[in-house]
Amino acid sequence: MRKLRVGQDADGLCSLALQDMIRYRAAKNIALQGAASMSQDKNGLSYAQAGVDISAGNALVEAIKPAAKATTRAGVMAGLGGFGALFDLKGAGYRDPILVAATDGVGTKLRIAIDTGHLDTIGIDLVAMCVNDLVCQGAEPLFFLDYFATGKLDVPNATRIINGIAEGCRLSGCALIGGETAEMPGMYAAEDFDLAGFAVGAMERGAALPDSVQGGDVLLGLASDGVHSNGYSLVRKIVARTGLSWDAPAPFAEDRLGTALLAPTRLYVKPALAAIRAGGVHALAHITGGGLTENLPRVLPEGKGAEINLGAWTLPPVFRWLAAEGAIAEAEMLKTFNAGIGMVLVVAPDQSEALTALLSDAGERVHQLGQVTAGPGIRYSGTLA
Repeated sequence: MRKLRVGQDADGLCSLALQDMIRYRAAKNIALQGAASMSQDKNGLSYAQAGVDISAGNALVEAIKPAAKATTRAGVMAGLGGFGALFDLKGAGYRDPILVAATDGVGTKLRIAIDTGHLDTIGIDLVAMCVNDLVCQGAEPLFFLDYFATGKLDVPNATRIINGIAEGCRLSGCALIGGETAEMPGMYAAEDFDLAGFAVGAMERGAALPDSVQGGDVLLGLASDGVHSNGYSLVRKIVARTGLSWDAPAPFAEDRLGTALLAPTRLYVKPALAAIRAGGVHALAHITGGGLTENLPRVLPEGKGAEINLGAWTLPPVFRWLAAEGAIAEAEMLKTFNAGIGMVLVVAPDQSEALTALLSDAGERVHQLGQVTAGPGIRYSGTLA
């Protein structure tokens, strides 16, 4: 159940992106009118004594209003709301839309964020894990909702986390139109929390990807910004083996170890959409858990595979360090981590040069990895270096 309140913008219209934040975080139980007539036994228990502070939830609502308002976009509807948020697909410019939905979390990367107290970017990870999947279907992310559960609601820390979610939404062009906070003592330790996200996007009918993938199509790899949000159970095991603390200097970067490993997942939405709209993109693969080995085949038609030259890009220092400290075999690296490639575009050969230029101009580091081939499976040549 959500505690509902309505706020108005300067024009007197209640933007749902703002409205849902105004009423955003729902107290699980709300005192009923007339409750004062109930028993006032001095030994009676209260919700606060059970560990749930409704006033903290209300304070969080106030703290996140500006971040939520900043994510408003075309299609977010004005009007009074209830238990859900409304979105107008025609208002977003779609004539015959197909909806696409994705949900995800951040995994055990959260453990590092909790242990280090570096909470400002973990929300970006949450958004990226969802919207980077949506764009692989050819969809534009439209709106996002989050679920934030914790043992004890710390308003300043929760604000940092949700502001990060809002920033991820802003950077990917989608609106943060709702969410839920659950304070759950006994389920989580006081300082622990969990995150889940849900994104909805749209595309015009007939525009779904993958489409028309064929032998000879070129594989363009977009560089990652680090480990992103997969493989952190192995990362933490390797760090534990080294005996390094999260505050120790990172052996692979000019930063503290914990901070370096929390580099947020790169948001590929805007450059990927620009490439799709330019023409010649047949498929996209978000390189998450399973690495190149498991994710690229998901967008290839039956009977098709790919050849990838491992010498086409340089393995980032964080992965070289993880491989060395964990004595991880190359095959294991390629199916556990992104290994420096966060997104792969499968493109028509005659468009590969133009799309490489477009993506580079958008700020992406583009590597020509190889091509689509006959016969299933991913075949590697060269070595990661």
